[in-house]
Amino acid sequence: MPSASNIEDINTKESRTEESIAKDISNENDESSQQRTKLYELLKQREQCWWQARQQLINRKERKVVWYGENSLMMWLLWQLVSYVVVAMVLMFLSSLLNILLTLWQYVALFILQTVVFIAMLAAKGRTAKTLQRKIDKDEIVREEAFNEMIILAEDSLYPDVHAKSPISLRQVYECFDGSFHLATLHGLLQKEVDAGRLILGQQQMDAKILPPDLADDELDEHASEMVYKSTL
Repeated sequence: MPSASNIEDINTKESRTEESIAKDISNENDESSQQRTKLYELLKQREQCWWQARQQLINRKERKVVWYGENSLMMWLLWQLVSYVVVAMVLMFLSSLLNILLTLWQYVALFILQTVVFIAMLAAKGRTAKTLQRKIDKDEIVREEAFNEMIILAEDSLYPDVHAKSPISLRQVYECFDGSFHLATLHGLLQKEVDAGRLILGQQQMDAKILPPDLADDELDEHASEMVYKSTL
């Protein structure tokens, strides 16, 4: 029969063992929390890179449509006409301010020079269009790489949290992070889970069903509360 001292030693060892296990679990929880926080910080950084590349891509695509699209010639002629008016107004202002009188032939020579510059730019239109297209292609690659990196980070951070809180709306996901991410970013990332069948997007309005994942925040804002994600896991 064990003595009182032996029983005390056993109880002391068990107590120390329980304390050690509790401490290990606590450390694991701390490490897990720190790792999750780090992943979210990395996700925010990649989101900023993706958003910048996305905005730059949109701006360059819009510029291509305006200046190098099917109806771009009319835009070039319109701006050339505007430039004639602007140059004429500037010359009139300088003449009045500096008391300089220009002859008619000087005005004509200036407008001829302006026309020659315009013709040279118009002739180089195809070359400048190709240069702009190369920049657009590069922006596409940068945006796609940044988005793929976000998906990898989201697999260990955003996706588990969304599944744990399901059902949850896009608005609630946005508010969970205090607006740290753009709505378009969250929508695009969650759409990947929808496409994989791990989330179901329930929508109450038909308008929300036609929303592509790359819409801007202001366009998504109207439907964010109605876009509810339900986990299938």
